[in-house]
Amino acid sequence: MAAPPLLTLDGIVLTFGGTPLLEGAELSASAGDRIALVGRNGSGKSTLLKIAAGLIEPQDGKVFRHPSATVRYLPQMPDMDGFATVRSYVEAGLGPADDPHRATYLLDHLGLTGDEKPEELSGGEARRAALARVMAPEPDILLLDEPTNHLDLAVIEWLEEELSRSSSALVVISHDRRFLERVSRATVWLDRGKTRRLEKGFAHFEEWRDTILEEEEREQHKLGRQIVREEHWLRYGVTARRKRNMRRLGELQTMRKSFRGHRGAEGVATMAASDAAESGKLVIEAKSISKSFGDLVVVRDFSTRIQRGDRVGLVGPNGAGKTTLLKMLTGALAPDQGSVRLGVNLEIATLDQKRAAVDPQETLAHFLTDGRGETVVVNGEERHVVSYMKDFLFKAEAARTPVRELSGGERARLILARVLARPANLLVLDEPTNDLDMETLELLQELVAGFAGTVILVSHDRDFLDRTVTSIIAPDGGGRWVEYAGGYSDMLAQRGGTKLQDRKSAAKLASPGGQSAAADSPKAGTPKVAAKKLSFKQKFALENLPKKIAAISASISSLENQLADPAFYEKNPASFAKTIAALDKERQALAAMEEEWLELEMLREELEG
Repeated sequence: MAAPPLLTLDGIVLTFGGTPLLEGAELSASAGDRIALVGRNGSGKSTLLKIAAGLIEPQDGKVFRHPSATVRYLPQMPDMDGFATVRSYVEAGLGPADDPHRATYLLDHLGLTGDEKPEELSGGEARRAALARVMAPEPDILLLDEPTNHLDLAVIEWLEEELSRSSSALVVISHDRRFLERVSRATVWLDRGKTRRLEKGFAHFEEWRDTILEEEEREQHKLGRQIVREEHWLRYGVTARRKRNMRRLGELQTMRKSFRGHRGAEGVATMAASDAAESGKLVIEAKSISKSFGDLVVVRDFSTRIQRGDRVGLVGPNGAGKTTLLKMLTGALAPDQGSVRLGVNLEIATLDQKRAAVDPQETLAHFLTDGRGETVVVNGEERHVVSYMKDFLFKAEAARTPVRELSGGERARLILARVLARPANLLVLDEPTNDLDMETLELLQELVAGFAGTVILVSHDRDFLDRTVTSIIAPDGGGRWVEYAGGYSDMLAQRGGTKLQDRKSAAKLASPGGQSAAADSPKAGTPKVAAKKLSFKQKFALENLPKKIAAISASISSLENQLADPAFYEKNPASFAKTIAALDKERQALAAMEEEWLELEMLREELEG
């Protein structure tokens, strides 16, 4: 027998402006439930959660909370005004019968002392304090709106384990796929004002959603065809019969009204980065760079070589030095020791985590055009700003809307739109997934994975990292950073499953000097230095490969010119097929030669350096 619900929302209706935000939405949570509440940005997820928490009254519908049930709600932007310390803020969330030691336990595990002043907290520290406040009473119902925002990976993984042990009924909104997969057992989808429930975790959501949308599209197509048939009957049927059959006329009017009033699924953003001239093969080379702030060593003796086409992810706890390392790699901050060399023809587009450049009073159109008229230049072509806004799912009437009116997800889309309009062959993205809905996140994944240039990104989204990057740079304690081939899961496998928060102690145990084996291992793909000079064969190859590369490039150009003849296939199909095969073979040979030359050149520089 199912447990009685602690919370029930039934037939919830709420309208902002002309379009209803919620139209008969439902939500039910019983003891032990783990519910992922998902939907597009602006679909009303946060509003529905606020109604569940009693912060907003719906215009229609029923709200039931069990009289004895305690409810705690985590907002996206916690308000700490009026509290002298973090501890006083957290303890204010406790009830008379709650254990005060629980607050101390949570503060300790979330990396806070409790003595911090709220106004001096970073975004991640404020989020951890807010989590401690809502989790300390161990409420019957726990409502979490984007709990992983601004949290580092270590805290996210701790939070997953803590929630798995909790007895609270959980309803959570999050853009973090991996987090939702691990904490949810049911999924509620809010779409066009209505809710649907799947009694399975988020891992099963996307397949279920796609099936529903495909079925809906088929039904709308059937309805459209049926209307056409009925209109044909209306025009060409026997007049006397049409007058007698008023019921059929009424049904046609109902079908027309249903067809016209159907709210289709929201469109998908068109996301593409503006092309810039191709950068050099070498994008960034760092040699033994170090950086300290007083006695704190943030980066110690780190070296890497980033080539065109690489997609590098930076991960680590908040305060580990990710932003410092990123600034040194991109030339924004000089290292104390070592050197950083940037490649030629670099065009850099940067997405800042703090989104500091956004003026809340500025309109969307003014923000996208930098106040320079009504057009924006994308890929060298002028486009009207409203047309470009539509690519990112903004309606035409939103052009004069102030930025302050946007939701977190809409603001994230707006900033992405401006960054991607600028020509770039190196994208630097700091927490790009914050506040994005699942559909926009999927498009961003495709953009990053298919970007022709180079990408360096900082992210705490494990699923996003696994789907996009070719290598991970992670801290190893004492200012040491190590690069691992592959995504986040590959990094964990190479570390023997050791998570980031445990790595410091593991590194100390690895050797008496405190150097871990991983720190001493060469970067994946970099030739090992086995000799003090190049062999005769290597020197010969290094000197002659450029000539071979030039020759094969000329051959490829000749074959491409042959294939450019539109009549070639009609004249000789067999020769056309052979030419295509030869071109493919030459291109593969060219790629192999370039890779061999690059490895030998890297080895030569390392030996001479």
